[in-house]
Amino acid sequence: MQRTTLMKWVTGVGEGLLAIPLAGGAFVLSTGWTVLLVMFILHTITLILSIKDSQFSSGSIVGMVASFLGAIPILGWMLHTASALVLLIDAGQETGKAKQKDKI
Repeated sequence: MQRTTLMKWVTGVGEGLLAIPLAGGAFVLSTGWTVLLVMFILHTITLILSIKDSQFSSGSIVGMVASFLGAIPILGWMLHTASALVLLIDAGQETGKAKQKDKI
């Protein structure tokens, strides 16, 4: 598995966990919003790696925006959900392509 695909899986799952109603918000509050900074950094790393590997996806950009605006309750939830979906779908497609190459 390529590093870009792995990072998309990691950030997608992280965003998915933050998108869980009430639990995600409680986690953000309990960490003093530090988790949003960590996710912003992870999304930045994922974006840089994906550009270097020519596998650009808008999921990292949406995730960066979600991390920045995540303190706003309803908007944060919607952005975390959107970025999780985009990142996980993209990572799944890349994993499927890699498995097809392995079969050939």
